[in-house]
Amino acid sequence: MTEKELIQGLREGDELAFRMLVDQYRNRLYYALLNLLQDATEAEDALQETFIQVYQSIASFREESGLYTWVYRIATRKALERMRKQKSMRRLQSLLPWWMPDEKKSVDAVLLNPGLQAERRETANALFRAIKTLPENQRLAFTLIRIQGMDYEEVCKIMGLGVKAVESLMSRAKENLKRKLKPND
Repeated sequence: MTEKELIQGLREGDELAFRMLVDQYRNRLYYALLNLLQDATEAEDALQETFIQVYQSIASFREESGLYTWVYRIATRKALERMRKQKSMRRLQSLLPWWMPDEKKSVDAVLLNPGLQAERRETANALFRAIKTLPENQRLAFTLIRIQGMDYEEVCKIMGLGVKAVESLMSRAKENLKRKLKPND
């Protein structure tokens, strides 16, 4: 099935087309969300929300970009919503710790990523912790480019920014990460 046929099937509410979309994009989106959220449960929830949003919004897809880029943009927005919610919850927990007990942390996302060798886990874990502390847009740009391997043009479409803005975010992200990962002398 071509992308045009898939889009048409989705617009017609074809269950087979939706299954094909999920099968085709599920793993790539899940690992992208996992890299952004660094929590398996949050990534699963954001993935489900993404596919629900795609199903509900396919009629508004204007085909100005590829289907995957459009779906990825939705997934990114879902991840950002969750990141903002987590930030708000942490802020609230710090203000009212007796009212909101600490929630159990998810299994370390680094251990769930395929391809990471055991001896590199500690280094990767430190990097992911440092990435998690970056401002939202820097974190998103860095994750999409360095971890997901996307090119700048694709990231510009997903983030709705120009090339210079994304380059600036990447530059600041790298500087912040260097500072955070610099060994103490």
